[in-house]
Amino acid sequence: MDSKQILAFDKAHVWHPYTSATSEEDCLLVEKAEGVFIELESGERLIDGMSSWWSVIHGYNHPALNRAITEQCSQMAHLMFGGLTHRPAVNLANALLEIVPKGLKYVFYSDSGSVAVEVALKMAMQYWQSQHKSGKNQFVTIKNGYHGDTWHAMSVCDPVTGMHHIFNNRLSVQHFLSSPKSVYGKAFDQSEMVPVSEFLQENHSHLAAFILEPIVQGAGGMRFYHPEYLKQLYLLCKQFNVLLIADEIATGFGRTGKLFACEHAEISPDIMCIGKALTGGYMSFAATLCSDEIAQTISKGEPGVFMHGPTFMGNPLACATALASIQLLKKNRYNTAHIEQQLKQGLSSLSNMEAVADVRCLGAIGVVEMKENVDMGAIQKECMRQGIWLRPFGKLVYTMPPFIISTDELSALILGIRNVIRKIYA
Repeated sequence: MDSKQILAFDKAHVWHPYTSATSEEDCLLVEKAEGVFIELESGERLIDGMSSWWSVIHGYNHPALNRAITEQCSQMAHLMFGGLTHRPAVNLANALLEIVPKGLKYVFYSDSGSVAVEVALKMAMQYWQSQHKSGKNQFVTIKNGYHGDTWHAMSVCDPVTGMHHIFNNRLSVQHFLSSPKSVYGKAFDQSEMVPVSEFLQENHSHLAAFILEPIVQGAGGMRFYHPEYLKQLYLLCKQFNVLLIADEIATGFGRTGKLFACEHAEISPDIMCIGKALTGGYMSFAATLCSDEIAQTISKGEPGVFMHGPTFMGNPLACATALASIQLLKKNRYNTAHIEQQLKQGLSSLSNMEAVADVRCLGAIGVVEMKENVDMGAIQKECMRQGIWLRPFGKLVYTMPPFIISTDELSALILGIRNVIRKIYA
């Protein structure tokens, strides 16, 4: 098929994320991607400001990641993980346990971030079941959170402002507390912890775990909250015997300026979910890590095993690629402080615009929040003219560029963002 036929078939038969099957939106046909650039079939090159939904931290077509896949493929592409193991899975687990918060001791592999969250919720419930405390089977989280699109993961996403409210009458009913108001880099309001403490004191007997995204609430609004909230929440969960699950799927592997966002608060959760950038964005892969206490308790209880096992768990290609990605992070010592500084300097002037509500940056995340919902179609067309690729949502025009982006490339991306917003909202 030629390019017109490809796009016509795509529009008629391929259902893209968060779109109508009859959407009028035209997708762009990508021929290849290299470094920070997406090259379209038409020959245009766009600087990718999204890292393909925050995952391609080393850029596209990286030789080290390509080599890891090629070499592993010559050995075996896949192997069932039940009763068998392999070097990539073991070596990756070893590499992960060297860099994650120190309290985490076991690694459970899965297929995607949403599944990693499902695994975490099941771990928490089975942990209490193994102690004959089956009444501790509910979850508490904060509003404006997002944890994935699978069934139980949807139940801990914001039920009002989230993407899954149409399923509310079928999902398990969970508890939602106000999202933190104290923002990163400013004073912490101690009174925020009072309702959290009161809720846990009153409800801990039926709570399995508190789940949240550490420091950055991603798809729920790109909100950056104060590390002290997370630190004190950790202590309250310990006090009231409630497990703490940290969803680091979007924040892990350096995105917030720390290797993991939990490091901002210097805490180690009971359970942690990772994904997205785990393989450098090369393929869908995730993991759920837990403490020795969680693993040992589940293993000693009824039925004596953890009841989960994806077919592609521990896929050798994914493990080998993830290991190579971690080695790149170590070798290049990626520090996103320079990206944060350049984003702050380049985007700050937009805060003077009448249509802009806020401009905020943390690590390799830059956010321009508008006062009204954006017209995604209009913004993306203008982005094309500027030679950049963004995917805004809600009131947010934001960027999460690859860590390898050069100063000049980032300058071009920032200039493009400024031009787009000024063109549309001037």
